[in-house]
Parts: sequence; C-alpha cells; structure tokens
Amino acid sequence: MEGFLLFLSFAIILTGAYIFTNAVEWTGHRLAMGVGAVGSLLAAVGTAMPETLIPIVALIGGAEGSEDVAIGAIVGAPFLLATIAMALVGIAALGYKGRRDQGRQLEAHMETLERDLAFFLVFFGLALALGFGVPDLARYVAGVMFLVAYGFYVRATLRRGGDQQSEDSLKPLIMDPRNRKEPPTPIIIAQLLVGLGAMVGGAHLFVEELLHVAETLGVEPLVLSLILAPLATELPEKANSFFWVREGKDALALGNITGAMVFQSTIPIAVGLFLTDWDLDKFATASIALGLAGGVVAFFALQRRQQFNAPAVIAWVALYAAFLVMVLAA
Repeated sequence: MEGFLLFLSFAIILTGAYIFTNAVEWTGHRLAMGVGAVGSLLAAVGTAMPETLIPIVALIGGAEGSEDVAIGAIVGAPFLLATIAMALVGIAALGYKGRRDQGRQLEAHMETLERDLAFFLVFFGLALALGFGVPDLARYVAGVMFLVAYGFYVRATLRRGGDQQSEDSLKPLIMDPRNRKEPPTPIIIAQLLVGLGAMVGGAHLFVEELLHVAETLGVEPLVLSLILAPLATELPEKANSFFWVREGKDALALGNITGAMVFQSTIPIAVGLFLTDWDLDKFATASIALGLAGGVVAFFALQRRQQFNAPAVIAWVALYAAFLVMVLAA
C-alpha cells in the first residue's frame, strides 16, 4: 500500500506540474510579462513559496532541534536546485534533443539567466560567510539587505525580462471547456491554483510516504532530514522544468530553477538570519559550498557556452553525490 501511495503522490505532482506550467504561460501572457520574468518570478516563486514555510513553521514551533531543522531546510533547497535540479534539466534536454528544434543548444533570455546566477552566487556566498560567526547586529542588517536585494531583483526582472511569449506557442488552457483563443482570466487563475495545490499536496504526501518507506527499511533519520525530504519538496520545480525543456521552452525551464535559486538564497535566508543564530554545522556548510560550485558550473555551461552538455550534467551529479557520500558516512 505504501508503495502505491508513493507512486500516486508522484503522479499527482506530475499532473499538477503539467496543469501549472500551462496556466503560468497564460498568466504571463495576460500580464504581458517577458518570458524570462515568467519563469524566474511567476513559476519560481509559486513553486518555492510552499516549502519556504517549512523552516518558518519549525522556528515558530520552537521544538527542540527546530533551529537545526530550519537551517538545514533553508540551505538545502538552493543546494538541490543548483545541483540535481540542473542535472535533471540537462538530462532532459539531451534526451529530447531530437524533438527540440534547437537540439541541445540553449534558447533562453540570457540577461535574465546571467542576473539570476549572479544574484545566487553573491547572496548564497554571503550566507556562507555569515555562518562563521558575526555579531547579532550585523546579522540583522544582513537580513534586511537580503530582503531589499530581492526587491531590486524583482524590479530588474520585470523591467528586463525579455520578449513576451508568442501566442502561437501557447497551448490551449487545459481547464477551459470551450478551448477559447483567449480564455477568461478567472479560469486561468483557477487552473493556476489547482495546479499549485496538486503539486503541494502531492509533495507532502510524497514526503510522508517516503518517511514510512524509509522507516520500514531502517534508514537513518539524518538521511531523511538532509537528503530524502528536501529532494521530495523540490519535485515541483523539477517537474515543471522537465515539461518546459522537453517542449524547447528553455527560458521558462531554466528561469523556473534559477529564479527559485535566487528566491531561496535571499528570502528564507533572511528569515534564518532574523530568527536563528545562523550557526552553520558541517553539513550546512558543505551544502552551501557545493551549491555555489553548482552555480559556477551553470554560469559557465549555460550562460557562457549557451548549450546543454554532458560534462556539466556529470559535474552537477558529482556535486550532489559528494554531499550524499558525506551524509551517509557520518
């Protein structure tokens, strides 16, 4: 039964992602947003927001060990996005290069991609530096700076988010029974919420069933908290990007991931700086360092070479595997 529910939860996530990506494209079209802004803001924040609540709830609850759980969740999300999520997108692009008009070449809004990766490397790097001990006042000032920086990022992305997606590339809205060329806004919003709800609900069910299966198999709680659970909560971003990269919509696929990387390396970290001592243990330090390495690989492989290639995919997988080995050896 547990195996069936695990499979069912994954199916719910994929279905929700398919519905959500379709609605996000129509939402961006209706708002006349550039394709880079649609991926980096609408899609990224929509899927990143639910899991951001996990560390906040843990800190407010104040249970023993909640601070460690919160910090692990905060730094684990951008690390996974910068390694395994990037790798999965690269694998999908290489696997579907035959059906993609551009093959393995990258067709994205490069200004948005460069801005996303630059913001991520700067602020995730700053989060690492702050973890080696700073006065409380400096920590609070840094928290405010992280919040303000994300505001500037949103403004810059909206102003310079690339060209609007052409209407010809939009698929019919799934929940519009009349299959209209211009579906009503209320139906677009409803589909957006349905897709997001399915992804969030499916991810929570996936985590719960994953815990049951791991408990049955005798897997250590440390593995669950640092690897399995965060991996499951990032499934929506990975599923969204998979569908987009398969269709050759690289700006949306990558913006969904890099935009979430920016969000996760600013807003949740600001919360951590305000509500915790931000004392990073060896696992948190390693996840940030490896995540930064993944961001550097993405910058050179995607922004500079402008193509998906096997060496970059291997590097992302190796970075994630290095952390996995470290945790399992602990």
